[in-house]
Amino acid sequence: MKKEIIVSVKEHYDRLIDENNDPVHDSAKLQEYMNQWDGEPFLNELKLTDEKTVLEIGIGTGRLAAKTSPLCKHLVGIDISSKTVERARQNLDSYTNIDYICADFTMYQFAGKFDVIYSSLTWLHIKDKYASMRKVAQILNPHGRFVISIDKSQKRYLDYGNRKIEVYPDTYQGIKTMAQKCGLSCKRCIQTEFAYIFSFQKQG
Repeated sequence: MKKEIIVSVKEHYDRLIDENNDPVHDSAKLQEYMNQWDGEPFLNELKLTDEKTVLEIGIGTGRLAAKTSPLCKHLVGIDISSKTVERARQNLDSYTNIDYICADFTMYQFAGKFDVIYSSLTWLHIKDKYASMRKVAQILNPHGRFVISIDKSQKRYLDYGNRKIEVYPDTYQGIKTMAQKCGLSCKRCIQTEFAYIFSFQKQG
């Protein structure tokens, strides 16, 4: 019987780069599938302008940053995988308004605050969700926006054939309740086949 291998999130995403898995270069069909989580409705909820400072939690290889950085003043992308961050630098080398941080969002101490924070398909990797939501609220400017897409799946492990990673599923009500407790009001929730897309605003 094949032995089940469970790896950390960091190791998994490092391996994806080693396997030449780069969502920036996904096929049109796969990009359409990913739009369930962060397509046009998600991007519209960011309300980006060329005066806003933005944080992406889980920048990956830059798939979303390539769409958001031209629309804002400054983008900071944080990711736990050093190989992923390096690939993002390569993919986004033509953009001059992006800073990259290789660190765990839950542990990193940010020097400033942001007008917009967003995250897609990353929150499922976070175990202490309330602490992370509180952190988002703390580093948002007054009336700032937090846009997040969560997967509807309640699976505890993602299976990639040769390895699995443990995840921490989110729920519609759980996200709304946590955000409210942290001073973030829900402005809108968009439902797709596989995801919920929330936009929250920090109270002034």
